[in-house]
Amino acid sequence: MEKPLPRFVIGKAVGDETRFYWTLPTYYRKLGCLLHKQNDTALGTEYEKACKRAVALNGLFDEWDRARLGEAPVAPIAGKPGTVDWLFRIYKGSLDWKERVSKRTAPDHELTIRLFCDIRGKSGVRIGDRMIAAISPNAADKVYEKVRTTPVRKGKAERPRTAEKVVAICRHAWSVVHRLHPEFFKEKVPNPWEGVAMKHRRKAVKAAVTRDDVYAFAWGAVNKGYPAVAAAAVICFEWLQRPENVLAGYVSWNDYRGRNAPTMIRIEHHKTGEMVLHPLEETTLDADNQAVRTLFYEEAEDILAKVPKSGLGIVMRDRPAGPIKWDPFSMGRLVRSLRDDLGLPKTFTLDACRHGGMTELEEAELTDGQGRALSAHRSKAYEGYAKRTAKRALAATRKRHAYRMTMSTEDSTDFETEKDLARPRGSSVSV
Repeated sequence: MEKPLPRFVIGKAVGDETRFYWTLPTYYRKLGCLLHKQNDTALGTEYEKACKRAVALNGLFDEWDRARLGEAPVAPIAGKPGTVDWLFRIYKGSLDWKERVSKRTAPDHELTIRLFCDIRGKSGVRIGDRMIAAISPNAADKVYEKVRTTPVRKGKAERPRTAEKVVAICRHAWSVVHRLHPEFFKEKVPNPWEGVAMKHRRKAVKAAVTRDDVYAFAWGAVNKGYPAVAAAAVICFEWLQRPENVLAGYVSWNDYRGRNAPTMIRIEHHKTGEMVLHPLEETTLDADNQAVRTLFYEEAEDILAKVPKSGLGIVMRDRPAGPIKWDPFSMGRLVRSLRDDLGLPKTFTLDACRHGGMTELEEAELTDGQGRALSAHRSKAYEGYAKRTAKRALAATRKRHAYRMTMSTEDSTDFETEKDLARPRGSSVSV
């Protein structure tokens, strides 16, 4: 069985031995790459040494190629080829990292990688300085146990979630780099991170706030001069957009009753790449053949009407120099301050607003497909034959609206309007 060769390496039989050469493809030579002229591409006859020299040349090529494409250079990580530090450098420079790790999650991944690489064993040697082949399944089990049982926060006895992230990221990184550079891995030795026995933990259920809480917050925010914050809560609850997408400007004024869809709001879900058109109204004929207009999200639109159109995005932060996008930390602090002032539960967050909206879909007894038509969630078993259409979205919206109207009627014991019930206590109502 022939040994695997690194990228761009070929072997030529000369007599009784094989000589290895690093060969830059003609395509890149025509693009101006001169690495084949600037470096010795004859790698010798010893397989191990040839592979190590090829890795160095491939690293130089990757840096040249990233510069050609206008991408930022990857910061070098200390460590020779074949070490754990080197493995993560290759992983972070791979197409897999670029395509599968979002900008939102990349910083957290990098912190987890740094935590893992800086762990020291009984010998005092950093894991990042060890060779890849030295990380056995037994060593992987010990790393998981060490991370899980060494919390850094007061009052915590364990950090199971962090330990799980270490295992998941290492398992994937090992798989990616093994495919690209199999010469640094032991033959027929499985990924050491596969099958790590992790302690079962009871995952916390994410908080979900009610419709009353959402609109109490929204009207309270409007009254205190923060209509954009009110709109953020309403968009997360009613149209199920993720908070980070709301703050990043993925819903704009052009998406709300736009020229091409004057009766809809367009919601983009960056995580899944899905775009959902939510119907805002419907006109039907009654028994007397008279047109009846139904507004599905009347109160939500009343909130949006309070938001000044200071920028392209609906949720913008006003500044003297011009509106800017909200950063999650500033928005989070303001939401917490407003909820405390309004006497709302400590669990109230924009994420809890979205989960409250998802909970309402279930309470309205929408079918699984109708719920996904509104939330843009994916299911492999469902995607093969079910399609999201405007007709299905309209049917789901009708059912959700009917549920809300029914619950409003059952819960009302006096003649207060729905807006009055949603407003914070003590707020005035104009007549």
